Amino acid sequence: MNKEIKRPLILISVMLGMFLSAIEATIVATAMPTIVADLHNFSLYSWVFSSYLLSSSATVLLFGKLADVYGRRPIYVIGICVFLTGSTLAGFSTSMPMLIFCRFIQGVGAGALMPIATTIVGDIYTKKERAKIQGYLSAVWGISAILGPLIGAFFVGFLNWRYVFWMNIPLGLLSMTGIILFLKENIRKKKHSVDYIGAILMIVGISTLMFMLVEGGISINWKSPQMYILLAVIVGCLFLFIMYEKRIEKPIMPTTIWTYRIIKIANIASLLTGMIMISVSSYLPTFIQGVMGKSAIIAGFALTVMSIGWPIASAIAGRILLAIGYRNTSMIGGGSLLVGTIFFILLPTVQHYLWAGIGSFFVGVGMGMTSTAFIVAIQSTVHWEIRGSATAMNMFMRSIGSALGVALLGGILNNQINRKIEEANLNSTITVDAVDKLLDKVELSKLPETVVHVLQEGLLTGLQLVYIGIGVIAVLAFIVMFFIPRKEEEGQSNH
Repeated sequence: MNKEIKRPLILISVMLGMFLSAIEATIVATAMPTIVADLHNFSLYSWVFSSYLLSSSATVLLFGKLADVYGRRPIYVIGICVFLTGSTLAGFSTSMPMLIFCRFIQGVGAGALMPIATTIVGDIYTKKERAKIQGYLSAVWGISAILGPLIGAFFVGFLNWRYVFWMNIPLGLLSMTGIILFLKENIRKKKHSVDYIGAILMIVGISTLMFMLVEGGISINWKSPQMYILLAVIVGCLFLFIMYEKRIEKPIMPTTIWTYRIIKIANIASLLTGMIMISVSSYLPTFIQGVMGKSAIIAGFALTVMSIGWPIASAIAGRILLAIGYRNTSMIGGGSLLVGTIFFILLPTVQHYLWAGIGSFFVGVGMGMTSTAFIVAIQSTVHWEIRGSATAMNMFMRSIGSALGVALLGGILNNQINRKIEEANLNSTITVDAVDKLLDKVELSKLPETVVHVLQEGLLTGLQLVYIGIGVIAVLAFIVMFFIPRKEEEGQSNH
């Protein structure tokens, strides 16, 4: 089979793998209210997202490096196998801790899928061809974001939430088969060093930080000795990571990338926009179902609108980038994120799913504009030798932002619900976990009216605080984007 026939088949295989990784956030978000009503433990809600985001973001740089050492194909296949193992087990989950553990396994696999898929495309297509192919890859994100809530709502409404995880199996096997059959590599046997110590320090530090954010004030008192130990672990890991990365020849996080002003700012902005995106997609279904009492289908619709805005804005951004520059394109996206978050801040007052849909659309437009501008800016700024690392770094920053955002805002939500329970003197009879009964009509009918009122008020005020938090993050992101170099400065390092 000649090269021209193989390339489209490799591209389809890669796009299937990217689809699996991309659809996870939205499809699970739509099903989560039903999952938590079935498995209970609402206080662990955010960990279902956090565990996946944590393991995928913490391993993305490591897998990128391993793909350079051992080749794209074996690492991609390992990634798919790990991802499918996690998916299969997640579908059999009988408790929230088990589901969280399975999602962690899924995330490890996803950490290999995204960067290696992008790298494979870079390997098999020329510089001129890549611009067109990037459009196809952006379309994967758009299609997965549109289909995710709809498929999630369909499974929840007509089958069972477990199919949300099991649907990955046939698609994953197809992707893996395509890569095994059609991707041929000539790996030169050279002595390489992989920064495993840096990866471990990063994983431990990030995991501890997320645990502190989610459980602080709930299972661990903010002023307790345990909290100070966690803080010491975070600071210690960060210090050791920085010192170690400076000493070794090939660090997992190359410091040269951070010397480019445009990359530095794009990465900080990606961290903030990642926090906005995941917080909207994670908690919007809970608000629509738990507070407004609407169905999973309506919750899925509200998320789908965000997903429609994203690919449209990505396509527009690709066309206007050259004319108005990275900075102006990013600022338009940042402005759209601000508008979207204002809609969400007012949502607890308005309480209408169409209002939520409009807010989602603006957030989607903002994410499409900014993510496209950042990736194109980064890939146009650096040389081929570090382009893969620079792209992986931007993905890593957005993933870390998502992980920290859902952990931080999940902690705020849990604390607010807990406060309302204590104010009503119900803490001896119910906990934060009782919120999962609001998401199940049968269980809801068994609760006393006073308890229902307290839980709904806690959820409402907690989510209002979450949306205010998202608004603050959107303002910070807009300010950061203001410092992106103007067109004549693009592509220059700030040495």
